[in-house]
Amino acid sequence: MINIAQAGVGYWGPNLLRNLVQNKRCAVHSVADLSEERREFVRTQYPAIQVTDDIDALCRDPEIQALVIATPVQTHFDLAMKALENGKHVLVEKPLARSVSEVEILEQAAKKNNLTIMVGHTFLFNPAVRYVKDLIDTGKLGDLRYIYSQRLNLGRIRSDVDALWNFAPHDISIIQYWLNDPEPVSIIRRGIDYIQPGIDDVVFLNIMYSDKVMANIHVSWLDPTRIRSMIVVGSKKMVIYDDTADNKIAIYDKGIDRKAVLGENMDFDQQSFATYDYRSGDVFLPKINSQEPLKLEIDHFIDCVQNGTECITGILHAKRVVGILERASAPSENRLSEAPHLRKNHEQLQTYL
Repeated sequence: MINIAQAGVGYWGPNLLRNLVQNKRCAVHSVADLSEERREFVRTQYPAIQVTDDIDALCRDPEIQALVIATPVQTHFDLAMKALENGKHVLVEKPLARSVSEVEILEQAAKKNNLTIMVGHTFLFNPAVRYVKDLIDTGKLGDLRYIYSQRLNLGRIRSDVDALWNFAPHDISIIQYWLNDPEPVSIIRRGIDYIQPGIDDVVFLNIMYSDKVMANIHVSWLDPTRIRSMIVVGSKKMVIYDDTADNKIAIYDKGIDRKAVLGENMDFDQQSFATYDYRSGDVFLPKINSQEPLKLEIDHFIDCVQNGTECITGILHAKRVVGILERASAPSENRLSEAPHLRKNHEQLQTYL
């Protein structure tokens, strides 16, 4: 068993803590949170766990071997560095940091001290996401064409990050995992801040990869319905992954195939003579084993710490995800809120309307 401590028990922290407590391969040594209310929550639910408001103390405690960080995004880098410098393995909630340069600094610290650093991209441990990964890797979908995702909700409005940094890390992480972590060719973002100035409530993110593979991500906390879906279109088959549905995976035997037609001059293979066959076959709903992704994530983290297992959501994956977010957040006229002349035109248009 390894001694683990957790920093932060806010929105997502209780789920992490529950899984840590239930895992027989680790012992939860202590928990830190700045809020007295959250500390009292831990005391009530888990009386045997030490509670403190001194997060730095967790990093210094020699009895603790690993630290789970579930604090606000802006604190991830500093806390992870302190933990690594004090010889502790680290699991950090997504995203790992706010820039690629911060990720690279953490990478060097982990290598120097021979420590595991892992980011909590929980969806990569979702059996449904892994099922789609197998479909892609085995060629059952044919040539991959594009991926379209929607992660929408009405609330929860945040002020520390925008909708992109709040929601999109999930979809970016899944897409990167499905495609084996490639470097994007281009990234285009369009977002607007309706509620809080400078914090986009809705964002459309387009990512182009090599081999004509395109991904489009739509995130919003201003939508009337809760949607968590991704569509993968291949040349042979198409898949819908809906995390809110009972049948999370639906495989469609649909597509458009080019069909050669004999021309007058025996030039049936020329594009001008081509016709197309529209395929619409069966829909297959595979049975997906129900396992809590967060439980599998914690197990994987312990494997990495104890056995040196290669981390699925390790530093390379974290660097790709943060890199896409960072590039998408660079000042650009694609962001209406960061382009004064576009903002002025928009306000004039609203006045006219």
